[in-house]
Amino acid sequence: MKIECEKLCPEWPCEQPEEFKNVWVVIEAFEGSISEPSLQMLTPGRKIADKLGEKLVGVLAGYRVSGFAEEIIKYGADEVIIVDDPGLETYYPRVYAQVIIDLARKYKPSVILAPATKIGRELAPYVASTLKAGITADCTDFDVDENTRDVLLIRPPFAAILLAFIKTPFRRPQIGTARPNVFPIPQRDENRKGEVTYESVTIKPEDKMKLVSRKKLQRAEVGVEKAEIIVSGGRGLGSPEGFKLLENLAELIDGVIGASRKAVDAGWMEEYRQVGQTGRAVKSVLYFAIGISGSAQHMLGVREAGRIIAVNIDPEAPIFTQSDYGVIGDYREIIPALIEELKKIKEKGPKALEEYMSKE
Repeated sequence: MKIECEKLCPEWPCEQPEEFKNVWVVIEAFEGSISEPSLQMLTPGRKIADKLGEKLVGVLAGYRVSGFAEEIIKYGADEVIIVDDPGLETYYPRVYAQVIIDLARKYKPSVILAPATKIGRELAPYVASTLKAGITADCTDFDVDENTRDVLLIRPPFAAILLAFIKTPFRRPQIGTARPNVFPIPQRDENRKGEVTYESVTIKPEDKMKLVSRKKLQRAEVGVEKAEIIVSGGRGLGSPEGFKLLENLAELIDGVIGASRKAVDAGWMEEYRQVGQTGRAVKSVLYFAIGISGSAQHMLGVREAGRIIAVNIDPEAPIFTQSDYGVIGDYREIIPALIEELKKIKEKGPKALEEYMSKE
């Protein structure tokens, strides 16, 4: 049934939601590989597509990216739309966004999902604004309303005490993003088959910016989002000097330093180390939360961690309800004692500490 909206919408008559179908996932591929956050978005995409009874479509734009089509299918896509053009060799926000916009106008997907990477955060709002579609950023889950068949884009609002279930009943496509590591990468199926469609694009010279130079910033360690062991500190450390003690522990166990938002906002740690809803989501095997209260925003970022060990002087800190192991006390006494104990274990042999850390 057509929606009676001529009195409410100046653009009436317009396209109706039932004219749109299939779930799209925007795939990023740079420097010869598909980004992991893109593959992770195929997981919620598959869930939504199955509930809607529609196809899951991977959409990839770039230069010399045609070879990735089969890989995207093996990770769960039913179809892949490829735009392979020399003009897309360098990432230009306006050009890449226009490619997605033109394809969406042609194929009319009901849903577009994108990873909330730096590129995804730039593209998705541009696409949504141009298509006059609803967008929900930093989703932690997705579902489908069985009665209306609207996609539910789920995210924690405000203080993250509750979950907001957001839907856009009158406009399509519905657009959502999720941070890296919120969803797992789908299991790869070597036997999966799918359809590949190649599209062309017209790039206007005036749409391209001039790239003056490019510099890749080097980090001395693995990013927190890929680390297996993370030692994180919060405002409870009392000062930036507290992180020096945490660095000693991290170095001993081959870990990486993380931080809560409050510690980052205080200027004690760099932004790229921030863990949580507004920082990086992590999936480390072991996560130390030192002087971190355990707010809902922070815990959303560590929900995929294997084991959480909390140290806090406040016995009522929420972190203790979320951690696997908790120690109540002053970290300035506990961490040095832990370091000394680990050093003694390490002295027993090169493999002794590794074996100890691998125990349940």
